[in-house]
Amino acid sequence: SALHNSLALRQAIWRKDDPRWHVCGVPLVFYTDSGGDFISHHLKQVAADLKMLLTNSIPGQPRGRGRIERFFLTVQQMLLCALHGYAPPKQGVRGEPRLTLDDFELRLRDFIFDVYHVQPHSETHVPPQQRWEAGGFLPQMPDSLEQLDLLLLTVATPRKVRRDGIWFLGRRYLDTTLAAYIGELVIIRY
Repeated sequence: SALHNSLALRQAIWRKDDPRWHVCGVPLVFYTDSGGDFISHHLKQVAADLKMLLTNSIPGQPRGRGRIERFFLTVQQMLLCALHGYAPPKQGVRGEPRLTLDDFELRLRDFIFDVYHVQPHSETHVPPQQRWEAGGFLPQMPDSLEQLDLLLLTVATPRKVRRDGIWFLGRRYLDTTLAAYIGELVIIRY
């Protein structure tokens, strides 16, 4: 859903609790497929508010999604296949599944930080972490987590300010501050 996408973007954009995770900031371009949640008005508004180019891959042409698909294949080949409970196609389950979701998250984090981010990439020949740090740029960050939440987790809706306030979902909102905006369209967030 658009809300889940917004929560994922929140996690991607904001600074992480783990000091090993340096990657943060608003991406210049956000590549997605053309699923309904990725072409929603909400996500288009989020992209506009964050000044991020939203690019959808062409339906029926999976080539445009190669980067993330390749990452998932790397995780499968280098991490998942070694875990108890791994079930390769047409081969059944290997070992007895015994990882909790928290245990899996720890293993995935360790894999990303200790393996994936430090091994040279096949095309750039530079480890991803080293490439990020050598980029020489400062990531575009929202002023605060609250501002980011406001942009990501609320729906922006235009409303006309009338003499009797702003009407929305059967309720009237009135404040003397609105007097200067009578007759104008304003954006409300809910």
